[in-house]
Amino acid sequence: MNTDYAESRHHEVRKTRLLMVDGRLVNNQRSVDAAASARVHEGGYWGFASSADAPGDGTLLDQARRNARSMSRFGARGAAPLPADSHVGEHELQGAPPLTGAQAIERLRALDAWCRTRHPGLTSVRLLAQEERHDKRLLTSTGSRCRSVIARGTLQVTMTAGARDGAPVELTDTWSCAGSLADLALDAETLAPQLDRLHAHLRAKCDPVPARGGEHVVVLAPRLAGMLAHEAMGHPCEADIVIGGAVTRELVGQRVASELVTMVDFAHSWNGRRVLMPVYVDDEGVPARDAVLIERGVLKDFMTSRETAARLGRPVTGSARAYGPHDEPLVRMRNTAILPGTSRLDEMIAGVDDGYLLLATGNGQADSTTEFMFGVTLAYEIRGGRLGRAVRDTTVSGSALHMLQTVDAVSDDMHWEAAGYCGKKQPMVVSMGGPALRARAHLGGE
Repeated sequence: MNTDYAESRHHEVRKTRLLMVDGRLVNNQRSVDAAASARVHEGGYWGFASSADAPGDGTLLDQARRNARSMSRFGARGAAPLPADSHVGEHELQGAPPLTGAQAIERLRALDAWCRTRHPGLTSVRLLAQEERHDKRLLTSTGSRCRSVIARGTLQVTMTAGARDGAPVELTDTWSCAGSLADLALDAETLAPQLDRLHAHLRAKCDPVPARGGEHVVVLAPRLAGMLAHEAMGHPCEADIVIGGAVTRELVGQRVASELVTMVDFAHSWNGRRVLMPVYVDDEGVPARDAVLIERGVLKDFMTSRETAARLGRPVTGSARAYGPHDEPLVRMRNTAILPGTSRLDEMIAGVDDGYLLLATGNGQADSTTEFMFGVTLAYEIRGGRLGRAVRDTTVSGSALHMLQTVDAVSDDMHWEAAGYCGKKQPMVVSMGGPALRARAHLGGE
């Protein structure tokens, strides 16, 4: 039995995590995880092997071949030839010189002191700063010889205050960047406008009103619109999920959203600028290209790996990514976004007689039918085109296919962030982007 395809990867992950609560450093972690892995495709089956102390003499490839051949007992498995795309090159962000641990801690202490001095009514301030760097070197039987580095820094600020009844109320905001904490503003002078805005929202949330349950006109701020794009439509457009039975498989070429909606999974650039999580080559050595998922409301394409592209008869997009050194590549999103429109956010709000502005979410989930539910941690009433009272924590839910078809306005701005993880058998660093959307959705509430 001949091997159809083989790859070898060396993968190193470095992480830093600093947690400060009310001026006290309560967590200071630094970790390195490195290993080599090998994967082969043989007889229609994949074999994979990894080791933190591989000798580099082909042992892992031999083990991967044995693992693939052991699957053959399940019977012959015909498979279309895998795409032979290849890439040669190195891709690494050249950011600012990294901060030392002592420098990062000192900046957090100064930021904590500023928050509590500026806003003395706060009962607690929690600061979480994190760095993550993935360095991958890959060789493939198709001729790929490449190195790629993806790195990000994030700062999460949580402020807590007391409601009128004395109950604690907290609100969180997060900032992210490509590179390290040295590339992310950690000083109060730069962050002051955002921190003051976070505090103002927190004070408003200390005296909230309940949302009225049912379907309403909602304006989704860019952060929530990005979550909707990622969770509710992005995952059902990943080719392995499509093959597994996602509703999107039968919808290519059909209208699935308003003609105002165009959604793309960007590889490495948008509008002439590098995105937050640039992928120039994936973990199968395939040159990464943009995947246009929805174009003016019509479902166009999926994100693919070598195998899923062959099975679906679609182009390979370079979307196979592995999170850790011991993980196999899966079809994953990279930088998923709905493109900006032509409306102004204030005009979108002014056009709502009775509805809600949804600003922040703490979590979200969706399935392959595009049904979704997100927690909403910051929202305001809209009455007569004006913002009203803050709303208690609630949920927004529905079908993305139905909701996106009700979009009647898309803002002309674009917001990107890369602070969280995407979950799909293994985590993954991704970025999400988008403008604000005005649509109809179901809110939980009284």
